[in-house]
Amino acid sequence: MKIIIFDPEKPRAVRNLSVSRRTASIAVGLLLLLPPMLVLGGFKLARWVDAGMLPAGVLLAWEQRLEHQQQDLQQVQLNSRRELEALTVRMARLQARLIRLDALGERVTAVAKLDNKEFDFSQAPAIGGPDVEAGAEPYGAPDFIQVLDQLEQQILDREQQLDIMAGLLVNRQLQDELSVAGRPIRKGWMSSKYGNRIDPFKGRRAWHNGVDFAGQLGSDVVAVASGVVTWSDGRNGYGLMVEISHGGGYVTRYAHNDKNRVAVGDVVKKGQVIASMGSSGRSTGPHVHFEVYRNGKPENPATYIARAGGL
Repeated sequence: MKIIIFDPEKPRAVRNLSVSRRTASIAVGLLLLLPPMLVLGGFKLARWVDAGMLPAGVLLAWEQRLEHQQQDLQQVQLNSRRELEALTVRMARLQARLIRLDALGERVTAVAKLDNKEFDFSQAPAIGGPDVEAGAEPYGAPDFIQVLDQLEQQILDREQQLDIMAGLLVNRQLQDELSVAGRPIRKGWMSSKYGNRIDPFKGRRAWHNGVDFAGQLGSDVVAVASGVVTWSDGRNGYGLMVEISHGGGYVTRYAHNDKNRVAVGDVVKKGQVIASMGSSGRSTGPHVHFEVYRNGKPENPATYIARAGGL
């Protein structure tokens, strides 16, 4: 391989150099490697220079900051695990609470004989709404948070159903308490019916405004409904009598008592003992004379006694 060298100022002075092919290849290779080597050398030199220029305190501060960051990261991971465990326990408790509510609801529905189609605790609560994209929230909540929210919503639904059922039961109980029904005695038998009968003292037909229940002297006389005592004293023909107002125009009377156990103004409950059976007043023996009035007019007590399933 020949290399021609000439000097522009001396055009006639031309030199010819003979170079072998191997030597030329080595020279070209060195020329190609020179730029990368310069760059690498400059980079290393810069690092050495920078390292030499940085104070030792700065390097130590960086190492300490990195250590603190690693400790913070470990603490965050520990707190995350604890919070996840707490959420898991919370979810288990909510599930157990929901199961108990469902069981209680089904039991109350059956006992109270409510409509199980209206209060169906075996089905998930009905929910709905328009399909609206939540564009304002690019990131959804974690799955376990959504599960907890669903469980809380189900529990809220069950509690609302139980509250409604409790209200229905209270209303029903109140109606039962105020409803005139049942016998005015616990032990005894009906000795005289309502309507026309033969008067035991005059021996001729006479009207009987109530029904009589015979029994043992001193046995309990009970209120057939809740109400307020409006009379507790002797009365002509009735002997010792208790009168109770139940509201809605209903009034009941319990007569011929041996002893009254309530006073005027007392609030009595259904089934409460209000007197002792006796034979005071116009009576032939121990019994209770029971009357029912509605809006001031006497009615057949047998109708109200039959409401409780017997005479």
